[in-house]
Amino acid sequence: MLDAQIPEPAGAPEPAGAARLTARRRAVRRWSFAAPAAALAALVACSIFPAFFAGLFGHGDPRDCDLHLSAEGPAPGHPFGFDVQGCDVWANVVFGARSSIVVGLMATLIAVAIAVALGTWAGFYGGWADQVVSRLTEVFLGFPFLLGAIVVLNSVGQRSPWAVSAVLGVFGWPTMARLVRGSVRSVRGLDYVVAATTMGLSGRRIILRHVLPNALTPVLILATISIGAVIVAESSLTYLGVGLQPPAISWGLQIAAGSRHFQTAPHILIWPSLFLAVTVLAVIMIGEALRTALDPKRAA
Repeated sequence: MLDAQIPEPAGAPEPAGAARLTARRRAVRRWSFAAPAAALAALVACSIFPAFFAGLFGHGDPRDCDLHLSAEGPAPGHPFGFDVQGCDVWANVVFGARSSIVVGLMATLIAVAIAVALGTWAGFYGGWADQVVSRLTEVFLGFPFLLGAIVVLNSVGQRSPWAVSAVLGVFGWPTMARLVRGSVRSVRGLDYVVAATTMGLSGRRIILRHVLPNALTPVLILATISIGAVIVAESSLTYLGVGLQPPAISWGLQIAAGSRHFQTAPHILIWPSLFLAVTVLAVIMIGEALRTALDPKRAA
């Protein structure tokens, strides 16, 4: 009898930490997260195994073309029809997912790496480091994102997915850097960081073990949303003729080709545009769901 546990009152409040964790679990289980996550997972799978998915409904080769079928509509084994070169639109859309998603992910990773390095340096050390990073950020913000990318890409010889990713990443870090700087400055003054400094720990150790793990949540959420913006930017640059170049296969190239034949063969433009829109919408919805789940005020 002495070992019997005393039951908690039925109306006892749940601890604050457990309540927030429960709220976050509910947030990521909602359809607003599950549906776009499933759609994005399918698109990522298409980008990893394009030959498999392209062969599900057709012959699966985007470069097997027949000019006699130019701009023809759907046919058995070709559910999306043919483009002006007589190539299978379904196969091209599936293979185009790889370039568009790779550019979105790589450019965002480059931007996050630069933003975390510079923003942490400025926010933690302050002083002249903060001044240097602030002025550098203002210089990059002075160039419109797409205009700066157009100028640089026009001077690049081979515009491969990696080159486009690097350019978009270099021009995409300033907003994230400001967010990292502000987050690091807010964490730097907390008691456990002050205690670690008083104990004589090195600045590098304090940053890696105490500051960054508690300051990166906002920038990770922004980075998730930025992936969609980068995919749109890549498609826009390719549409303008300064992005990816043939023989690369991307949604931007397909949209550029389809826009010239929209009145006579609208399916050439509709399908890559639809896949692009679904991808961007899925990424943005996932970012919003993560922001709701990880924000203590929203998850409470």
